[in-house]
Amino acid sequence: MIPAALPIQKTAHSWQAAWRNAVTDPADLLARLGLGHRLAELSEAAMAQFPLRVPESFVARMVPGDMNDPLLRQVLPVDAETDKVPGYSFDAVGDGSAMAAQGLLHKYAGRVLLVTTGSCAIHCRYCFRRHFPYAEASASPNDWDAAISHIAADASISEVILSGGDPLSLSTAKLAALTDQLAGIDHVRRLRIHSRLPVVLPERVDDELIAWLSAVSMPVTWVVHANHANEFDDAVAAALSRIRLPHVTLLNQAVLLRGVNDSVDALADLSERAYAQGVLPYYLHLLDRVHGAAHFDVIESEAKTLISLLRARLPGYLVPRLARETEGNDSKDLLA
Repeated sequence: MIPAALPIQKTAHSWQAAWRNAVTDPADLLARLGLGHRLAELSEAAMAQFPLRVPESFVARMVPGDMNDPLLRQVLPVDAETDKVPGYSFDAVGDGSAMAAQGLLHKYAGRVLLVTTGSCAIHCRYCFRRHFPYAEASASPNDWDAAISHIAADASISEVILSGGDPLSLSTAKLAALTDQLAGIDHVRRLRIHSRLPVVLPERVDDELIAWLSAVSMPVTWVVHANHANEFDDAVAAALSRIRLPHVTLLNQAVLLRGVNDSVDALADLSERAYAQGVLPYYLHLLDRVHGAAHFDVIESEAKTLISLLRARLPGYLVPRLARETEGNDSKDLLA
């Protein structure tokens, strides 16, 4: 529960204000980067499928004048997203078939994933849930009862994963209400939070959030999501430092993306930079084959070679596990 002495303050520098000020116009994004002459490379059709959203602080980390900047590439809508590629679908990892209750995915033994919201501060073009039916299938704050009842009735569930969208899109008061309910279920022993917001919107890590996180009674594993070393700056470092409480373990998961991090240098820099912020490399995912993302794909054999080269360069604890999620399997497939 959040102490009453820490009310929400929506100042000009609050995370809510930073959220509202996100860049949503691709032409504006290119203009900010001195790339206005590259407007013809934007795709209105891709925008219609999946709108642009990127916080200003993330834009500030992009390299001006570079159309191939690895951060820009993750968010810029391009025509390749409209290609129909065999093997790519609207539900790449079988979320629909794993729905155990409203907004609750039960794929693996001992843990469930709660789709808390469809909102996110950034729209990553490779997102495996870019076509997810959030309106019908998320567990909204007003309708958590079915999900909580399912968790409470299944004593085999020891871990609950908060996901989305991004769970930190919710107000801290709503997060507190949810974790208070989970804390009342004896067999739930661990909480996992999958959130990209400390990286893309570090303003979200405010006093109120830390007060809530400090009060969570369970051990917490916080999985952030950074794909490139340039995603870390001083503001992100400060946010991660605040999250790194005694009962919180920080991990990073990345997606292997063509033109973003598909080199051993980029992957090594990412691991080193994450670890310098107290974040341990966890997973390097092969691309989930969602419609609209095929141009990011790196084939498995190339991915294995990259991991082999990374293992020769870094200590083992800095080498993430190469993984793929396959619908119907009991766990992620570990490939290297």
